[in-house]
Amino acid sequence: MFDHYSNSGEVTVGTFNRNRPDLDATDKLFQVDISDYEQVKAFVADIESKLDNICLINCASIAYDSFAHKSNPEQWKEVIDTNLTGTFYMIRSLLPYMRDQMYGRIINLSSVVAQIGAIGTSAYAASKAGLWGLSKSLALENANKNILINSLNLGYMDTGMTYRLPDDLRSIIRNQIPLREFGSPQEIIHAVDYLINSDYVTGTTIDINGGLC
Repeated sequence: MFDHYSNSGEVTVGTFNRNRPDLDATDKLFQVDISDYEQVKAFVADIESKLDNICLINCASIAYDSFAHKSNPEQWKEVIDTNLTGTFYMIRSLLPYMRDQMYGRIINLSSVVAQIGAIGTSAYAASKAGLWGLSKSLALENANKNILINSLNLGYMDTGMTYRLPDDLRSIIRNQIPLREFGSPQEIIHAVDYLINSDYVTGTTIDINGGLC
């Protein structure tokens, strides 16, 4: 996604935490632990001169797979701190600029796992479900400032965390999807472009899951 928007002619800034992307645009990439509010504030201060007509796409995500009764509470909490609280920290730090400029688009990437559940994913599902309430509440708070806030519920896409799964499990999941295939990353970009260009869609969720429900 960063590649797509950094090559679109728009000013694009990306973040990473532990794994630096293998990309050439190093001057546009910043290492930030978004679960640390002080790091987020410092990052926003560093890019302040670039903040105009802001479109924030929150796609940072980690997972911790464990049955709840066997889980490590600290690792469980780390997922919430990154996926949910970290997303809030990014929004909290950029909202004042959006409100001053009377423009903003915020898109939070959630997951079908929060809708249908999956064994061993209580931390991930909880963190992604929390994004729905966050998006809806913030959409109401900021609609009068022309700041539109929505979320995308991603199904099993042909990228990212899907590749962490064993081949036999990937085959089972694919056969459960009505379209019988994993989603292309381009589908996410189509939806993001739609929400960025829309002037009348806010506080809603779009499912991109091949019919999985």
